[in-house]
Amino acid sequence: MAKDILYSGLRGLCRSKCSLTVIIIVVVALEPFGSMLTYGFPPYRSTDAETADPWTLEGRLGLFQIERERGENAYASPLLRFNLGLPGNREFVSEFEYRPDEGKVADAAVGFKWIPLMRSLSVGMETLVLLPASLPKNKGAGVESLLLATLRVHALRVHINAGGFYDARPAESESGWKSGGIVEVRQGRFRPGVEVFAKQVCGQPIEVQGGPGIILDLGPFDLRIGLHVGLTAEAANLTPNFWITSKFPL
Repeated sequence: MAKDILYSGLRGLCRSKCSLTVIIIVVVALEPFGSMLTYGFPPYRSTDAETADPWTLEGRLGLFQIERERGENAYASPLLRFNLGLPGNREFVSEFEYRPDEGKVADAAVGFKWIPLMRSLSVGMETLVLLPASLPKNKGAGVESLLLATLRVHALRVHINAGGFYDARPAESESGWKSGGIVEVRQGRFRPGVEVFAKQVCGQPIEVQGGPGIILDLGPFDLRIGLHVGLTAEAANLTPNFWITSKFPL
């Protein structure tokens, strides 16, 4: 049932290479926007140095994300990512987050990932354009760029990324850095892992979260579940999230 819902939503986008243009138009049209996107490789906040196969569309649907901070809950649904594999270990990426508790789109971005070195150790980069908002005092845009690395040793995968960002969308522009690491093990259909993620806006304390995640391969689609806990006072206390993902050759 879950696969049918996701498939029906993406079927119309998967008939030709024009899907890339369609995705860009859809994502750019969504507004307003407000906070920085966080889930590059669901259910983790960090991302990997891997790309989708050429002309394969990856659809990732986040059914919910709940964030508990200082005794208050905030939730987002849906969270969407569309990744389109391109020749040469390149990938078009797009991200979208809606917060029903605030009745608005919370975030959106488009960008590219490029992995020029794709071996047992993969190295590359990902750059995202943080799309502007429609609010009167929040019409800027932003950019985020990360260096990526993935090490493969038998069933073990280690993903590391680090970089910086500049975001002119808030009332006061923000700049800073972010970094994360994931260790996961591939055991048949199961991919359990653990992550530590850190982010700092210049002039503010460092936010650090960590926690487990698991990816369950069910054939036509994956189930992805993650749970992050705050490791510093400024980080959200608890952030569970749940995703369904699938791939569609064009």
